[in-house]
Amino acid sequence: MISLGTKENKSFIKHQYRPEIDGLRAFAVVSVIINHFNKEILPNGYLGVDIFFVISGFVITSSIYQRPSKNFKDFISGFYERRIKRLVPALSVFVLIMSLAICLFNPNEFFPLRTGLTSLFGLSNLYLLRQSTNYFSQSAELNVFTHTWSLGIEEQFYILFPFLIWFSGFRRQTKNGTRNLFLLVGSLTIASLISFLYLYPINQRAAYFLMPTRFWEMASGCLLFVGFQKRKSIEQSIEKVPPLLLLTLIIGVMYLPMSLATLSTVLVVFLTLALIASLKKPTFAFKIFTHPRIIYIGLISYSLYLWHWGVLSISRWTIGIHWWSIPFQVAIMLGLAITSYRYIETPLRKGNRFGKRWKTIIVGGGVILSLSSGIFALDKLLKGKLFIGDQFNKWNMKIFAKTKIIHSPVLPTIYLVGDSHAGHYGATMTHLANKKEFNFVMHPRGDGLKLLTKSREEYVLAPLREYKNKFKKGDFIIFSASTSQYKNGYDWTKQYKTFLKQTKTLGMKFILISPTPIFSGVRDPKYTCQEEWYRPSWAISPPEFCLKQVSKSEWYASNNEIITLIQKFLLANPKVSYFDAFSILCPETYCKNYDQRSLLYKDNSHLTSYGAMKLSNAIKTFILSK
Repeated sequence: MISLGTKENKSFIKHQYRPEIDGLRAFAVVSVIINHFNKEILPNGYLGVDIFFVISGFVITSSIYQRPSKNFKDFISGFYERRIKRLVPALSVFVLIMSLAICLFNPNEFFPLRTGLTSLFGLSNLYLLRQSTNYFSQSAELNVFTHTWSLGIEEQFYILFPFLIWFSGFRRQTKNGTRNLFLLVGSLTIASLISFLYLYPINQRAAYFLMPTRFWEMASGCLLFVGFQKRKSIEQSIEKVPPLLLLTLIIGVMYLPMSLATLSTVLVVFLTLALIASLKKPTFAFKIFTHPRIIYIGLISYSLYLWHWGVLSISRWTIGIHWWSIPFQVAIMLGLAITSYRYIETPLRKGNRFGKRWKTIIVGGGVILSLSSGIFALDKLLKGKLFIGDQFNKWNMKIFAKTKIIHSPVLPTIYLVGDSHAGHYGATMTHLANKKEFNFVMHPRGDGLKLLTKSREEYVLAPLREYKNKFKKGDFIIFSASTSQYKNGYDWTKQYKTFLKQTKTLGMKFILISPTPIFSGVRDPKYTCQEEWYRPSWAISPPEFCLKQVSKSEWYASNNEIITLIQKFLLANPKVSYFDAFSILCPETYCKNYDQRSLLYKDNSHLTSYGAMKLSNAIKTFILSK
């Protein structure tokens, strides 16, 4: 038994540093970076994060085991002080700089700023899950803070883990402490692994972003260390496996198809455990992992992990990622990571500027709260004001929400009603209203807009209740909804009928606008497909994510059921006029989401203001003819 307060123990702690672990960290972070540069080169390189999880569990258990503590208060305060010193400084600087940077290039910075804000509290994984983020989607690549989900997992793990270490008796070196910890963590590991295997096929996002379904990965590293303490024979048996073979197998797993993602994750975790155990001095693999330059990459891996994603994300917002840009982008990543490691991470982690632990914890919390206030100011007080792009694109991509333009109670009023696909006509109707020929009131609802009510029926009926007493003869009610709403099993025409029934004596005029085409696979957010002074046309890459077309005949064929439903509604309600926006937007054999000048759609189905304005004259003529 090791006496934790002796000189012998201090030399033991120093001796226990394993440089090959830093080498393994380097391998993990490089795998992740390669994958994030180009998924075709290393399809499953993202599994480097899972390797990090295993290493974290192993190293944190080793660190706790070797570090002396007087009592529980001393142990828990010391643990969290070290975690704050390790994680908060570099993360805070990264979040501050990237929050400012993204505001320069993204006119709708709400989502990334909120992700950055939650990352400071170790909650970005839960925020991303709540926003239904797909880690592998293009939109995730454009969020400068998407990668902080893994830090959230680790920080949530650290809330639970020290209590397991202490109350099992492992940290206090009690007689059955090692066994208790092994049984306790082992049970939780099995439960976590089962939940991961069960949940991944049916809810991949939850399995990916939740700590309970990731607990088993970090806990397995803990079990490996504990197993070494309990049974040296375990370590001796695994040592016989050639580490170079294990490394080759890990790389091989990174090329398995995405359909085997669950299996790939499990294999990488167990192969990493075996590699940690088998990496010993006499082996060739050990020499590779302990090369000074490899070790240095491992030492800066935390800062490198933080900054690599920020550089790639900002690059996607600006010049893009090309074969010729990669050397410069790698150099920027390394420069930022080395600077962060040398001047922020290391001095604050190894120094003792505040003396007592409670001061460090309070200062760390104060930094997080102060930075949170700054991000809140960017999000609320300076919203859109730092954007350095073209003013046209600000207007072009504007999402129109509830709008009211009243010039005179005598003028006819246009009421635009429906889901978010009613909202994308906001620019057109606002343009008409600004000529003072009409009043204009819009009451759209949609996933991208704030809902005052939860029921989809309210998309149509809420404005009926709100404005019924103001409706007058000669007013126009314009309905618009997307084909996706019909396809999701919801019949909008039922609500239209209710609207008509309750207003049939008021002498108003009704217009139903046809659905617009849907372009699958369009990059989202839409801003990166727009040319800017910092994003020249040649930098919009790959263009197939931005420029799409769909066969007109195929659209009619695939939407035949919806078209029939609309036709039946029009036949049953002859007072409703039908404006065929589809034919105007798609005058040729193929519908395109762009013309020679600009994008017509801001995403896969919503018109840009530029696209909506192409309908302006036709809509005005149509309205005046009624």
